[in-house]
Amino acid sequence: MTEYAGIIPIVIVTLSAAAAMLAEAFRQPGERMPIAGLGLVGLGGAALASGLLWNTDAHSLGVIRSDNFALFINIVLCIVGVLTMLFSNGVIERDHIPAGEYYALTLFAISGMMMMAAATDLLVIFIALEVLSLAVYVLTGIRRESAAGAEAAFKYFLLGAFSSAFFLYGVAFAFALSGSTRIDAIGIALSARSSTSPTTLTLLAVGLLAVGFAFKISAVPFHMWTPDAYEGAPTIVTAFMSTGVKAAAFAAFVRVFLSPFELLQAHWIPVLSWVAGATMILGTVVGVVQTNVKRMLAYSSIAHAGYLLLGLVAANSAGKAAILFYLLAYAVTNIGALGIVALLGSAESEHDELRHFAGLWRSRPGLAGLMTIFLLSLGGIPPTAGFIGKWYIFSAAVQEGHYWLAIIGVLSSVVSVFFYLRIVVMMYMTEGPDVVRPRLPVTAVAGLTLVTIAVFYLGIMPTRVLDLALESISTIF
Repeated sequence: MTEYAGIIPIVIVTLSAAAAMLAEAFRQPGERMPIAGLGLVGLGGAALASGLLWNTDAHSLGVIRSDNFALFINIVLCIVGVLTMLFSNGVIERDHIPAGEYYALTLFAISGMMMMAAATDLLVIFIALEVLSLAVYVLTGIRRESAAGAEAAFKYFLLGAFSSAFFLYGVAFAFALSGSTRIDAIGIALSARSSTSPTTLTLLAVGLLAVGFAFKISAVPFHMWTPDAYEGAPTIVTAFMSTGVKAAAFAAFVRVFLSPFELLQAHWIPVLSWVAGATMILGTVVGVVQTNVKRMLAYSSIAHAGYLLLGLVAANSAGKAAILFYLLAYAVTNIGALGIVALLGSAESEHDELRHFAGLWRSRPGLAGLMTIFLLSLGGIPPTAGFIGKWYIFSAAVQEGHYWLAIIGVLSSVVSVFFYLRIVVMMYMTEGPDVVRPRLPVTAVAGLTLVTIAVFYLGIMPTRVLDLALESISTIF
């Protein structure tokens, strides 16, 4: 059984997804069934299994490696899943979203994300990518009566299929290069060749794989799907895919490019440097002019992908650890902000326009205060998690001499504070209509409490998590 130990967290989440499907099948019309509880139990079990597997470096089936790097990502994904379900409990009933389908798809997506982070074979990464993508495509258009949701899901699907083709061609070229799709075999084949003058085949493999990953992390110029998909999807789905998909895609990106392709850093780092710079600039500049909060946070997500690319470009120990820390900090912060947007909506309207936040301080002072904290964290204001994450990312870039990228990162962070503060100004300094807002579900209050604690813990006492991130990232080399 030891050869299957590494896949235990993935299997637990998959079984909980199957249980959610069965529960929906046996549920009578109108019957209330705590299907979310099945997901919470599964995610809790997967997180516990990941903790128990720590430092075991379990290999399973020859293509799944549950090293500390994959286990760290597993725990991040479990946190994202738990928070998503805590915020979803009241929202899906209000929006008439089928609970069984929603929770099952969310869990299947998380199982694909976990497999993507742990895979040591490019074909398995592709399979995992498709598992999570297909689930997220359906979640994007799960409100069947919403024309905007159907359009967003269709655009996401078409562009996602296009990017998958690029990735698969990259896998084919890597196979032609090494005779294998295993990451370690590709690394051995590259080390046996001259790393100073790579062949055209090698550069094509690296470039096409980078395009596939760049699409999933919303890097420029492969970001086009992000604003439309985020705006058209239910807000709680937007929160899930803006955090979970990004974490899984970056995990695979790091494992592939800082392991077999590390010998080719002199060739891909300059390209990714320009991509990172363009991503930070576009995400920030275009985000400034948005009036829809979900589109604004979509462009914010693009800018944050640029910050994360800085850690990959730096490629030093500080940058590698900062990527993992930043993924966790961004995940809890962004899911908190979009969770509040979801909770403020109604069956008639999502209330996601900037004007809908006018006067929130008077009608919901608690939510206004928490939203302010999350927005300041996204902007990188101390003492929040976002500040520490950006500090370590920019420090890693400076250590490697990427001064111009660090300057772009700092300047774009300063500009991004402007559009985050636009929401704060609306909440506190603009008159709004008197709106009677329903009470928050207990699960949502629990989720907001956990997010707030995490944002301040990571901002004030980050050392332990940073040490775990450094210890985790070192296991893939």
